Amino acid sequence: MKKIIIGIHGLKNKPPKELLEKWWKLSIKEGLINIGHPDTDFDFELIYWADFDYEKSLNPKISDKNDPLYIINPYCLSKRNNTKKSPRPIKKKILDGIESGLDKIFLHNNGFEGLDSIVDFTIKRMFKDLDAYYHGNCRVNEQLIANNAFRNRLAEVLKKHKRKNILLIAHSMGSIISYDALTQVIPEIKINTFITAGSPLGLPVIIKKILTEQQKKIDKNSKPSTPENIRRSWFNIADLDDKVTMNYDLADDYEKNSNGMNPIDIIVDNDYEYNGQKNPHKVYGYLRTPEMAEVIFNFLNEKRSLFSRLFG
Repeated sequence: MKKIIIGIHGLKNKPPKELLEKWWKLSIKEGLINIGHPDTDFDFELIYWADFDYEKSLNPKISDKNDPLYIINPYCLSKRNNTKKSPRPIKKKILDGIESGLDKIFLHNNGFEGLDSIVDFTIKRMFKDLDAYYHGNCRVNEQLIANNAFRNRLAEVLKKHKRKNILLIAHSMGSIISYDALTQVIPEIKINTFITAGSPLGLPVIIKKILTEQQKKIDKNSKPSTPENIRRSWFNIADLDDKVTMNYDLADDYEKNSNGMNPIDIIVDNDYEYNGQKNPHKVYGYLRTPEMAEVIFNFLNEKRSLFSRLFG
């Protein structure tokens, strides 16, 4: 069976699709080179949804940093020796404490007056795009409901490749769109491997929205299910310095599906840096981590690896 890697981008405006797709592929290639597999070929398609909310894409020809279409964080080669990141117990402990506190506020079984307005206000402050996704229409085409448009675009691409083995990589808000599409729009499309990177799916405010859409009871013991169509693995990749992944561990937030799958959390070092400014949320850094590269390589060489284990 043929294999394909499908990516979906995250928040905010983006470069043109062709350029962004090229940069994703270069980042993946860089990761494969770093783990010793420079000759690995793969088919890739990017799901692009920024055009629903932005009339003009970011322009690589613009050099004026004050221009709204200036690209602040373009793809660039890693300047560091990208090795696996050692555990950071103190940072993890701090984030675990924050997660526990947020759970008590947003997922308390008794709730409290004004909870929904606080949830909505929190989303508005965090991400304008996310607020539009849950509550509004597309900014470019106001006739389209945002969450339906985003999910359906993903669904169309996955349907096109339904006869292939699919590795779906979802960055940032793309992981929310992917989760919703897999559970509500195309539960019949099989996904071999699902990777979430820099994902906010663990934030209690997002979990509450998911539980509400799934008409499940909302309390501290309620958990959304892992999508049934994930057949092999769900890897959740996060840098502890990435503010979007404040709750970096999804394994304790999502129930197993009938295939026994739920998220496998992997802490990485997102080494993205441009003009001396680090950005641990940037997708290019996530895509070239050795952990991501190993998952991708294992997916692409699944049959060969199995043959080697049995007969090597």
